[in-house]
Amino acid sequence: MSEGAPSCGHADLHVHSSASDGQLSPAEVVSLAASKGVAVLSLTDHDSTEGVEEAIAAARSLPLFVIPGVELNAQTPHGEAHILGYFVDPQDRLLLRRLNERRNVRGRRAELMLRRLAGIGYKLSLSRLQEIAEGGSIGRPHVARALVEAGYVQDVEEAFRRLIRKGAPGYVPTPVLSAAEAIAWVIEAGGIPTLAHPIQITQAVNGLVKSGLQGLEVYYGAYSGEDMAFLAGLADSFGLLRTGGSDFHGPSILSSAELGNVSLPWQDVERLLRLRRQGPRRRATGLQPGRGQIAV
Repeated sequence: MSEGAPSCGHADLHVHSSASDGQLSPAEVVSLAASKGVAVLSLTDHDSTEGVEEAIAAARSLPLFVIPGVELNAQTPHGEAHILGYFVDPQDRLLLRRLNERRNVRGRRAELMLRRLAGIGYKLSLSRLQEIAEGGSIGRPHVARALVEAGYVQDVEEAFRRLIRKGAPGYVPTPVLSAAEAIAWVIEAGGIPTLAHPIQITQAVNGLVKSGLQGLEVYYGAYSGEDMAFLAGLADSFGLLRTGGSDFHGPSILSSAELGNVSLPWQDVERLLRLRRQGPRRRATGLQPGRGQIAV
């Protein structure tokens, strides 16, 4: 396959691996994506770019391009916002330091969640949670998997619904990073900031655009056609990119988030690639474009 972006195909721009709270390694994610006919994939692990190089290397022998990405949990006056950063420099020293600090925060949050769960009779081991995370950033899916493994719930979806979703007895909020800060981090690392699964916080979009937001995740597995039509109109009204992805974390985590399950129009993928090519690059990434990476 020649270098550069494909001229057509299927894209999934919101995918997680074991570098954060996904079940599969970056290489396994790439292999699965290719088997499902995905032509463009963005690895967007929570608070981590550690899986990007492995994903790019795995994609070099496949008809698949990898966009370096990251996902940052943040807050707005209207609620929690998840900021996706496309084409961030995965070796940016300032970004890496910031992400490491956020992972430490996630580790402390996990400890608090385990204490809350133990207080209501669900005792889990922190060391086992760390083993499940395989050195990655600890998140709620890891806690959910530990609850399943211990026999407290039947599956991950039940763990979220009963125990660790927002408002449930085991939930602990993520310490605050403002959405404006998250957007700035993405831009400073050479990336394109996009708001993930925004249907609950559409009131925040105007303020986030003023902070530098450039895209809106319009196409999402858990959204209805009506939701997506509304978000498409909202994106267009602000001149934002329309993006989309599955929010895949693994084959046994959330049935609505199957890899490659979102139909993202190719013209929207092309707009993202065009914007990256036209925009200024703060610094070179140090990664050589090849079969596994979009040449920009």
